[in-house]
Amino acid sequence: MADRGEVASGVRVYRAHVFHIAGAPAQTDVASHLVSLPDGALVVDGEGMIAWVGPWASLPAAYADAPVTRADYLLPGFVDSHVHYPQSYATAAHGGGQLLEWLDHCIFPTEARFADPDFANRAARYFTRRRIAAGTTAAMVFGSAFPVAQDALYRATLEAGLRVVSGRGVQTVGPPAASSLLTSEERAIELVADEIDRWHAVDTGDPCSALVQVAIVPRFSLSVTQRTLAAMGELYEEAQLHGVYFHSHLNENNRKGDGEIAAVLGSYGVEAYLDTYDGRFLPGSRMGGRSLLGRRSSLAHAVHCQPRELARMAETGTSIAHCPTSQLFLGSGTMPWRATVETGVNVALGSDIGAGDEWLISRVAGDAYKVHISESGDAGTALHPAELLFAATLAGARALDMEHAFGNLDAGKDADFLLIETSRWEPLEGMLSMGIRSDDEEQATLEELFTLLVGLRQPAIAGVYVQGKRAVAPEL
Repeated sequence: MADRGEVASGVRVYRAHVFHIAGAPAQTDVASHLVSLPDGALVVDGEGMIAWVGPWASLPAAYADAPVTRADYLLPGFVDSHVHYPQSYATAAHGGGQLLEWLDHCIFPTEARFADPDFANRAARYFTRRRIAAGTTAAMVFGSAFPVAQDALYRATLEAGLRVVSGRGVQTVGPPAASSLLTSEERAIELVADEIDRWHAVDTGDPCSALVQVAIVPRFSLSVTQRTLAAMGELYEEAQLHGVYFHSHLNENNRKGDGEIAAVLGSYGVEAYLDTYDGRFLPGSRMGGRSLLGRRSSLAHAVHCQPRELARMAETGTSIAHCPTSQLFLGSGTMPWRATVETGVNVALGSDIGAGDEWLISRVAGDAYKVHISESGDAGTALHPAELLFAATLAGARALDMEHAFGNLDAGKDADFLLIETSRWEPLEGMLSMGIRSDDEEQATLEELFTLLVGLRQPAIAGVYVQGKRAVAPEL
């Protein structure tokens, strides 16, 4: 540390009302880890790491002469644990039905356009711009079937200075509407292996610090076969030693008789959807290959899970990407919040663009609040503001197995954060400055955080930082 009056090169101080979830709490205990610093300071060193965080009045003398950036609020960067890059332009697409109809009528034709390099390059820049506008510093991105589009995504991400985990969407079987997205099983594995070789941790060579990382991503169990799953398991057995991820969908749509879940169970003859990813994809849930579950595995939705599926995800460290906005759009139902988190499985938030129509994860958190307070009977619960903040930030970092590097503002982590200026969005400023607050200081703090999260809109996000550097939106 520099002596008093001497500031180390590149050090900068950010002064604002700081909110974050400190430490590494269980999801059922995040309220006790909520930090609120009404006049707080975050010190970022020249390497882009958090050197100190605390009250402005307690700023160490060594940083007294460092340049200061002011804002109204400072939050950890948002983490989107499930978003579809090749559906960037598909939000608000009317499919005339639930998941399977929507895929046929809207999504497969949309994703086919990403085979065009010019279209893919523009879409990658658009997708990256939307992430920066929404303050999404890290994301688990469901990728395109086409390598040219994946290459464009990774280039745009590195140019902007954001974090991404992605993988080409694998489909080896499917309906006629998906024909242009299909490959043979052998070609699918070749393309995934090539993507891993060329892009995984390409920027640092270390999966513990890289901004760009790769996942094995089958669209869902109906898009592949037992043979594909077996081949993926063999590839993943070695790839996971190098920090490669696994990501897909689970138990999203349970329309009676012919929904996604019934189709998976009928097609594979298994007892539970999760079994198909756990190596038990033979009839009767018999073992047929290696498991794809683990600390760097996450599954989107998990709306209609059996208790044993939740227990198995918790046991293996597999996370859930909870997407309440898209579940409303597709009529998929409601993931039972308390029953899910009480099993110990980590639950993060995902926008699920394009079934979801909200890029801003704090708005997804608002939808989560509305959905779960409306659960039937005793299951209904008003989520604590700290639970919403955790799900939008630290839970996402945990789902990416990168909690050591980002997700909150603990000293020693990378400086991934957002600056918020309420004057840039008049309704937010009005709600925060003129809204009624409790006379109890602790309760007033929770009310302020809740209003900030639920009332936040993109124009109020004044700065997006990853590893201490401001993210730069690529031009279209």
